[in-house]
Amino acid sequence: MLDLIIIGGGINGAGIARDAAGRGLKVLLCEKDDLASHTSSASSKLIHGGLRYLEYYEFRLVAEALSERETLLRIAPHIIWPLEFVMPHVPELRPAWMIRAGLLLYDHLGKREKLPGSRGITLRGAGYGEGIRADIDKGFVYADCWVDDARLVAINARAAADLGATIRTRTACVAGRRSPDGWEIDLRDAAGNVETVRAKGVVNAAGPWVKNLLDTELQQPTRAGVKQIKGSHIVVKRLFPGAHAFILQNDDKRIVFMIPYEGEFTLIGTTDIEVRDLPGAAAITPEEVTYLCRAANRYLARPIAPADVVWSYSGVRPLYDDGQSDPSAITRDYTLVLDVAYPQSPLLSVFGGKITTYRRLAESVLDKLRPSFPHMTGSWTGARALPGGDMPGADFEAFALALAQRYPELPASYPRALARRHGTRAGQILGSAAAPADLGTHFGDTLYAAEIDYLVASEWAVTADDILWRRTKCGLHLNQNERDAVAAYLATRN
Repeated sequence: MLDLIIIGGGINGAGIARDAAGRGLKVLLCEKDDLASHTSSASSKLIHGGLRYLEYYEFRLVAEALSERETLLRIAPHIIWPLEFVMPHVPELRPAWMIRAGLLLYDHLGKREKLPGSRGITLRGAGYGEGIRADIDKGFVYADCWVDDARLVAINARAAADLGATIRTRTACVAGRRSPDGWEIDLRDAAGNVETVRAKGVVNAAGPWVKNLLDTELQQPTRAGVKQIKGSHIVVKRLFPGAHAFILQNDDKRIVFMIPYEGEFTLIGTTDIEVRDLPGAAAITPEEVTYLCRAANRYLARPIAPADVVWSYSGVRPLYDDGQSDPSAITRDYTLVLDVAYPQSPLLSVFGGKITTYRRLAESVLDKLRPSFPHMTGSWTGARALPGGDMPGADFEAFALALAQRYPELPASYPRALARRHGTRAGQILGSAAAPADLGTHFGDTLYAAEIDYLVASEWAVTADDILWRRTKCGLHLNQNERDAVAAYLATRN
């Protein structure tokens, strides 16, 4: 009999699985699709406190998120790194004193060890102002962090599996039966086979489906509500030089980010639109594309148009319904609902949350479940590197340089790209390769068969989309024929 079944393979489910397995619990995580196939791969790719949340007095959430930046930067330096954000100042939107006061508060709400404080800057001439309208000459700069969101999910799941957890992707929970001493959960795999597993407790981390799962499959109706908020992003060819991002004030009081993306591109987002239906395959609308282009064009020296969009993605954030009518004002904090009608068969459901605070959320989940699992050990995840992050001094640049020197015959960009995706586990892919031919078929960009084989064997990748858009972002750099070749290669392995 298992201790916990965790339903949902997004960042919260994967983080809870890692934490629980490391505390000595017997864990199974099931996900009806691929890991991070919905909300957790559709974020703005940021580990941040959420500067705009200060306007809604979300001080606890911001302080917790700011503190987590440093922890996550330390335990996953290969997929998380510091990023400067430039806020051009437009006086008619927010006065300079208000922005400066907010940034000072942002600087001091959470600990800062590696990240610098905020400051005022000029946007004239080369540097931070390149690509921005010449009449916008003042601004502010502060630091947060970038994250490869889908890879963060994958390596948390990998860590959980390394600690003994069972990870079952493409496996849906189709029914659950609760008794005073445990749960029976029916799981259906991709082939349609149904298996019944027993566990003492259940964690419902189903994201946008959290309430639906409670009301239907688990037969534990709840009054708790979810607001489904769709956020969409567009990707265009690179709009400005430099390694910094922009945070843009919009005339509707929202903010929009412009972020360097995959070297050649700029990521722009996000929207906030309430949707009523369960998300399925969320998609951007023409109106959202126009909104994001317009928001960027308020600041860009050379405007963009919908025709410039080379890729887009959308996700639905399952926010706890706190009664707010404005989607942007709904809290991004998490709410944990624990049902201990039967203390020996607990049910905990996760509402809301943001990727930055996933680790703290997982700790809170296990703290709430402790009375039902008194044998579990204490918190530990903040002190141990995630898979691939165990590099000396959390120094990615030194590690990437050393890796490239170990493989001098490979294309110069390749070892670094693998280091960014896999950190210290890149060696498991490179092995004894002395030439590109040793890595198998080259599908384009930095994607070789050796990495695909590793992702299938170690990270539950099954389809071309799993490889191209979640485990890597190579899909953005390959043409359709090259993407089809990846799918064909995967078919030969099945």
